[in-house]
Amino acid sequence: MNFKRCEWVGNDPLYVKYHDEEWGRPVFDDETLFEFLILEGFQAGLSWITILRKRENFRKAFDNFDFHKIAGYTDDDFQRLIQNDGIIRNRLKIKAAVTNAQAFLRVREEFGSFSRFIWGFVNGSPIVNHFESLKDIPASTPLSDKISKDLKKRGFKFVGSTIVYAHMQATGMVNDHVVGCAIREMSMG
Repeated sequence: MNFKRCEWVGNDPLYVKYHDEEWGRPVFDDETLFEFLILEGFQAGLSWITILRKRENFRKAFDNFDFHKIAGYTDDDFQRLIQNDGIIRNRLKIKAAVTNAQAFLRVREEFGSFSRFIWGFVNGSPIVNHFESLKDIPASTPLSDKISKDLKKRGFKFVGSTIVYAHMQATGMVNDHVVGCAIREMSMG
């Protein structure tokens, strides 16, 4: 039997594992939602495989994406991160990770959890798209525009509509596995 995947996956074992085990699967825990929010921000302008290859380095450098700790990062932490060649050493993205952790905590305080806030945009249930090929999948949507504006208003950085849509895909708020993808078929029952 031929196991068909979304065409963006290719043959890289890291991409295959990510596609098969994570991408598009609904995530409701704040820790994972925060990790993807930070990683998507660092991905801006780069390929996702670059981020996946550095993911473990990011986890170590950013205290396993503990948003409580990151929200309190100091200039010393910034210097430590900017010198860490295992991650993307972009000053604005590193500062945004701290800013986003602080904004993340404010959202949690207001809504009880970031999950409740972000999943509220889709009424707690994934949007299942029926795209035939990679070229049919949009980079952003009116909904990602709306979420992006809301996040920016709340003080988040590196949350443009394209980044937000990638976050929605990664965390299963939208299922963009193409029609015929074996993982899509399995997730559809």
